[in-house]
Amino acid sequence: MPEARAMVLHGPRDLRPGAFPLPDAGEDGALLRVEACGICGSDYEQFEGALPSPYPVIPGHEPVGVIERIGPLASRRWGVRAGDRVAVESMLRCGHCADCVQGNYGRCGARGGVSVYGFKPIADAPALWGGYATHMYLDPHALVHRIAPEIAPEIAVLFNPLGAGFRWAVEMPRLRTGETIAILGPGQRGLACVIAAREAGAGAVIITGLRRDDEKLALAREFGADAAIDVERDNVVRRVRELTDGRGADVVVDVTAYAVDAVTQAVDLARRGGRVVLAGTKGGRAVPEFISDRVVTKELTIFGALGVDWPAYEHAVRLIESGRYPLDKLHTHTLPLAEAERGLRMLSGETGEPAIHIALVP
Repeated sequence: MPEARAMVLHGPRDLRPGAFPLPDAGEDGALLRVEACGICGSDYEQFEGALPSPYPVIPGHEPVGVIERIGPLASRRWGVRAGDRVAVESMLRCGHCADCVQGNYGRCGARGGVSVYGFKPIADAPALWGGYATHMYLDPHALVHRIAPEIAPEIAVLFNPLGAGFRWAVEMPRLRTGETIAILGPGQRGLACVIAAREAGAGAVIITGLRRDDEKLALAREFGADAAIDVERDNVVRRVRELTDGRGADVVVDVTAYAVDAVTQAVDLARRGGRVVLAGTKGGRAVPEFISDRVVTKELTIFGALGVDWPAYEHAVRLIESGRYPLDKLHTHTLPLAEAERGLRMLSGETGEPAIHIALVP
């Protein structure tokens, strides 16, 4: 019987290969042959146990692949056929609750809370719920986006971080033409925010990073950042105020992982009446010395960002297909499925190997 190969997370830092029977697509589902799956920072948090996860589970929520089998109902609903290449959204929504019908399906609670690919246990049939695999099951509640077959798979999977850039830097804070945006963190999503802000017509794009991020900050400038600040060399608040004539940034986006100080920094960098987007998770750590009065006296609006929505994914896919940016410079490593743990540790900085975006290919 044909089988799918996958990497299975049995517990914190316990990632092992496994095999599963290939399921039927049924009338209303599909089977995806995975071409590549991007590694996300949240994958590492799941791997080390900082992000709640069921076990055992097949990780991976950034897959691109080819439809191998599809039921007739799914084919009509998604507008795709066997042989089509698609990017798969992370979240599975019910489609009929109050949040879903208003377009906020990232908050769907009708199925017991938001369900996410890469975070559904293999105990839930048919087990293939993650992109660290040769095949993935497409649930009837999934959402897919066609993506051009000529795009290299490792570049195509950038649809997810780029989608985050469009939602977090542009859509959520309603970034307007000519406004200044400060982006904290030059990882793959921080760099995606630079691209999205430039596409949206931001007046000035500022990004911050650490001394070890020199190459990433240089890449941010190539993607359109007007200023890249090393927070270990410069006083970032003073520098942003200099760049904005003392006003501060209209929008601040925090995409740093674990860096709790970035939250208070974001509040300090925002202008009066500005907007702050908190998108980088901190592993459950509290923010020390957070003074909420600063939010009150500056009349700030703070958004919590979880995931990406349909319009942002569409923007990302079309941008990738346009070829307007040298996205091959954002992608740094392509690894076989068996080296998933190495990829996770590399992305987190554990191995000391510089990396921005990593894709696994079966």
